[in-house]
Amino acid sequence: MVIVVENAPPRLRGRLAVWLLEIRAGVYVGRYSRKVRERIWEQVESGIGPGDAVMAWAAPTDQGFDFATVGKNRRMPRDFDGLKLVSFAPKDPSA
Repeated sequence: MVIVVENAPPRLRGRLAVWLLEIRAGVYVGRYSRKVRERIWEQVESGIGPGDAVMAWAAPTDQGFDFATVGKNRRMPRDFDGLKLVSFAPKDPSA
């Protein structure tokens, strides 16, 4: 599994570093069971604050993986006939 965080609080980054290997700033990798993966993701969801995160893992789908997101990001997951794709929200004109 891979978790990528942006603008994550130091406390969450420290928690992730306990369970996963940080191979780049904000990029964590590891291999865990579904139950442990879900518990780690719960920690991300509760601790992400104003940041955002995405987690991808191997899954028995046509694509061979699945992913979840949390936080505000222009990339939004969409289901398209059983395939999980990513669409982009329009740019925020005030940004």
